[in-house]
Amino acid sequence: MQTAKYIIVVDDNPSMLRGIGRLLREYGFASRLFETGSALLRDGGFDSAICLILDVNLSDGSGIELRHRLADRGIDIPVIYITGNDNPATRMAAMASGCVAYLTKPFTANLLIQPIERLLAGRRLAVAGPDHSSMA
Repeated sequence: MQTAKYIIVVDDNPSMLRGIGRLLREYGFASRLFETGSALLRDGGFDSAICLILDVNLSDGSGIELRHRLADRGIDIPVIYITGNDNPATRMAAMASGCVAYLTKPFTANLLIQPIERLLAGRRLAVAGPDHSSMA
């Protein structure tokens, strides 16, 4: 799947995973869905992804730790964390890992889509480059 609107989602709750997949589709985004961090690591395919939506508490470990493992492998992908178990320590660890958003379940569609749209806008600006037009 090679598209600029490709989003990877990892959540061990199958209904949440399917729901996020449907939501992304409704907003015109393609997605790859994984129930475990280890399945994501086996699959790869990070180059074409705009971001990773990552549950903090996965059945096979910490989503934050998974983010660090990806970084250790040289995979630098923007992360949006989602969690149903918010607490100050987890929030601080997520922010320290460099996420673009931290959302607590349940969250609105808009709260999830906004950071993705900001990432897309940033990519468009980076591709277009600075505006060198002159003022008359």
